[in-house]
Amino acid sequence: MLETSGIPSAIINAMKDKGYEKLTPVQEEVGKKEYSGSDLLVSAQTGSGKTIAFGIAIVDNLTVDNQSFKTPKSPEALVIVPTRELALQVKNELSWLLASSDAKIVSCVGGMDIRTERRNLETKPNIVVGTPGRLKDHIERNYFNVSNIQTVVLDEADEMLDMGFREDLEAILESTPKDRQTLMFSATVPRGIANLAKRYQKDAVRITAGETNAQHVDIEYRAFKIVMSDQENAIINTLRYYEATNAIVFCGTRIAVNHMTSRLTNRGISAVALSGELSQNERNMALQAMRTSKARVCIATDVAARGLDLPNLDLVIHADIPRTSDTLLHRSGRTGRAGRKGVCAVLVPQSRTRMAERLFSQANIKPTWASTPSREEILKQDKIRIVDNVILKDPIKEDEKEFVDLLISKNSIEQLAAAYYRLLGKDLSAPEDLRTPSDRDEGRSKGNGFQKSIWFELSVGRDDTAEPRWLVAMLCKAGNLSKRDIGSIKILPKVTNIEISEETSATLKQLASNKKPIERHIMIKLLEKPPEGASSDRGRPDRGRTDRNRSSQGKPDYNRSSEGRSRDFKGKGKSDRWQASDKQKTKPKFSPFADNYIQKDSNNEGENQENKNPPSRRGKQKESFGNSDRNHNKNDFKDKRDNKRDNKRGDKRDKPKSGNEKLPHFESNFNEEDKLKEFNANRDKKLSKSKKPKSDTLRIPKKNKDVKVVSKSKFPKPKKTD
Repeated sequence: MLETSGIPSAIINAMKDKGYEKLTPVQEEVGKKEYSGSDLLVSAQTGSGKTIAFGIAIVDNLTVDNQSFKTPKSPEALVIVPTRELALQVKNELSWLLASSDAKIVSCVGGMDIRTERRNLETKPNIVVGTPGRLKDHIERNYFNVSNIQTVVLDEADEMLDMGFREDLEAILESTPKDRQTLMFSATVPRGIANLAKRYQKDAVRITAGETNAQHVDIEYRAFKIVMSDQENAIINTLRYYEATNAIVFCGTRIAVNHMTSRLTNRGISAVALSGELSQNERNMALQAMRTSKARVCIATDVAARGLDLPNLDLVIHADIPRTSDTLLHRSGRTGRAGRKGVCAVLVPQSRTRMAERLFSQANIKPTWASTPSREEILKQDKIRIVDNVILKDPIKEDEKEFVDLLISKNSIEQLAAAYYRLLGKDLSAPEDLRTPSDRDEGRSKGNGFQKSIWFELSVGRDDTAEPRWLVAMLCKAGNLSKRDIGSIKILPKVTNIEISEETSATLKQLASNKKPIERHIMIKLLEKPPEGASSDRGRPDRGRTDRNRSSQGKPDYNRSSEGRSRDFKGKGKSDRWQASDKQKTKPKFSPFADNYIQKDSNNEGENQENKNPPSRRGKQKESFGNSDRNHNKNDFKDKRDNKRDNKRGDKRDKPKSGNEKLPHFESNFNEEDKLKEFNANRDKKLSKSKKPKSDTLRIPKKNKDVKVVSKSKFPKPKKTD
C-alpha cells in the first residue's frame, strides 16, 4: 500500500487523487532509504512509472524532512529528455505530483520562444525540464545558472545518445557542480550508457526493476503476414478489427506519415500526424486532440513519439518493421502502461519474414503469427460489439420513460433493433479485401477472379459523370460484394453495364426484381445476355500484365534456331535509314581533276532527273557547290598565290605539297595513278614557264634601317570564263 511505502505524504496524497493504489517495482526501488542521495543507473520496462520514480528522488534530495520546496537562488534540479513532447509530458506529471509541495517547474524546449523561457528562468524555479539543445543554448548565453544544481536526471538516456546528443549532454554535465546527484533512467542499458555513467556518476547503484529481457506481460504481440502492396489496407483492417479507443501507427518516414494520415481521414477515421517537420504548436494540438478524444488514431515517426504517454492507448501498429530490437520495445511500450492491457501488431511482408523472426528473437518476444483480419472477421466483430455495447446496460432514467413508451407504442421491437443497428453501423468504415501471401503466386498462374458471370445495367452513364471508382464502392455496399466479385465495367453515355460473379449476385438480382434503387435514383436491371462487344477478361492467365509482357500473334519466335529464322525471314536486309546512309557514303565527292568524270556523272543525273522528285533547297546548294567553273576559279587563284610565295623563298618546288595541303581525292571509278602523273606533269610545265616575279615591296631609305618592310600585295583578278 502507499501508506507503508515510506515515500513523502505529499506524494502519497497526489497519487491517491490520480487513482494509484500501490507503487510499481521501479518506484519501490528508487524510494528506498539506503539509496537516498546516491547516483542511480535504473533500467526498467517502458510504462513502468519512471517519471514518478525520479520525482520521489528529487523530493527526497531537495526538501528538508520531505516538506515543501523553498524559493532557491537558482534552479536546483535539472531533468533532460530527448524530445519536446516528452519534456512537456514530464513537466505536467511533476506538476500534479508535486503540487502540494509548492514546487515551481519550467520547461525549455526547441520550437518555443526563447525570450519567454529566459523570463521563466529568471523567476527562480525549483526544477527545469528541457531538451539538450535548448538547455545548452541557455547555459552558453548565461540565461541559465547551473551553479546551484543538486540533482540531474537523464530520462530515456539511450535514445538521446542515438539521436546524437552525446556532445550536448557532456557539455551540460561538465558545467554542473561535481557534487551533484546524477540519475539515469533508460529502458535498455547499452555500452554507450554504461560508459557515460562511468564517466559522470560516482559509485552509481545499478537498479534493474523487473525482468527487462522478458516479454511485457501487459502487451499482446501479434505478427500479421501481408502482401507488400496491401500494406495500407492491412492497417485499415487492423484498426477496424480492434476499434481501440486510441491507437498509434508507426511509419518509417515523414512522407509515409502524411500519406497515411490523408488516407485514414478520407476513409472517415479521425487521425492526426506527428512528425519532426511539424512546429511545436502543431504537435501540441495533435496530442491535445488525442487526449480529448477528438482524434482516435495518431500516425507518428519513432523519434516524435518517443516516451509519449497517451491515455487509453490500447493498440500499436508497426507499419514498417523496426530496425532494431530496442526500437521495437520502445514503440510497443506506448501501450500496456500503468497496468492497462494493450495489443502490438507488426505487419510483416512475405519477403521480410526472416528479418522479423530475427528481430523478435533479439527482443525476446514470442508473437502470435496470423493473417490480417479479413472482411468477414471484421463484420462479425462489429456485430459482437453492437450486441455487447455498454449503452444497452445503462438503466432507463425517469425523464426517459415517457419517450421510451412512445417509441414502443408506435414501433415494433424489430424495427427499433434494426434502427439501432443501422445507427451504429453507418459511421463505420468499410473493411478492405486483402490477399493472403500464400495465394499471391497461385493467383498469377491460375487467373484471378470468377469463371461464371452475369451482366447488370445501371441507369447512370458517362453523361452523369459515372466513374468506376464510386460505382464499385456503391455496388459493394448495396450488393454485399467485394472488389473481386466485380468484373468488366462498360460505361456508356446513358447507362453502364457491369459484370458480376454469379455466385454472389443474389442481392443485386433481388434489387433488380423488386425494382428498387440501389442508391438514390440509380436503378439496376438484369440483362439476359452480355452486351455487344463485351468480353470478360476474368480467368485469363495474362490478365493484369502489361502489353509488353504479352506475346502477341504475328511476332517472330526468337527462341527458334537461327536456320529456321533465316528460312522464314522475308524482310529487308537493312532498314531504309541504313540504306540511305550507305548511299551518302558511296556518293562520289567533287574533284577538280576529274572533269570528264563529273561531266559524265552530271549527264547521267540529267537523264534520270525526270524520274526523280524536284530537288530540295539543300539539294540545290549541294549542286551549286559541285559547279566546276566556280571551283576552278578558286583553285586557280590558290595555285597562283602559292607559286608566288614559293618563288619568293627561292624554292624550286620539286617536292610534293606540304602536309597541310591534302592531296586531291580520287574516286575509285577512274585510275588514280594516271591522274596523279598528269597533275605533276602540268605543275612542272607551269614552273618552267614562270618568270621571276616583279618585286612588290616598297623601298625604304637606308637611314631607317630598323623599320620593317611593308609588303603591298597585288591580288590577281580572276580570269573570265566564257
